[in-house]
Amino acid sequence: MSHVQDPDDDAVARAMRAQPRARFLPRRRRPFAAQDRPLPLWHGQTSSQPSTVAAMLRLLQVNPGAAVLDVGAGSGWTTAILAQLVGPTGEVLGVELDPELAAWGAANLYARGMGWARIERAVPGSLGRERAGGWDRILVSAAATELPAALVEQLGPSGRMMIPVRTTMHLVERTADGVTVSTHGSYSFVPLR
Repeated sequence: MSHVQDPDDDAVARAMRAQPRARFLPRRRRPFAAQDRPLPLWHGQTSSQPSTVAAMLRLLQVNPGAAVLDVGAGSGWTTAILAQLVGPTGEVLGVELDPELAAWGAANLYARGMGWARIERAVPGSLGRERAGGWDRILVSAAATELPAALVEQLGPSGRMMIPVRTTMHLVERTADGVTVSTHGSYSFVPLR
């Protein structure tokens, strides 16, 4: 008899419980943390809907020890969940374009005590961040108008990236044969700038 994995008790669900959304929200938004909807932060940015984050992370398949880039890190919540998934042998870099949000997200993440993860301000006019050997996983929490070649190029061997393009979630996989792209439902995200 095969064991069926309970989706409420997989690695993603456990990581999300370990990094409660409320700790990454402005004080006045914390009472709404358990609601399954995006919540406003500031400057038009949002904390993503928890079910959307879970779906993206399950498709991303983040393993312990992985090197992960979190594009649009915002409040630091997804960066902290990714850090929980990779553990102290991994590396997570969150990048956020809004300087105020990047500083606040970095402080939120620092308070969680995971020294293998950090948030930095994104370089205006540049997507992602180059890394020697590429990234094992890339999570993008903002919608691109088309699949950005610059981020695809930052994927390492056997790398995976989750990115919304317009309203459709895309999984990009780098294999020995090249790059494959599959789609996984419709979502609404703030625009990738």
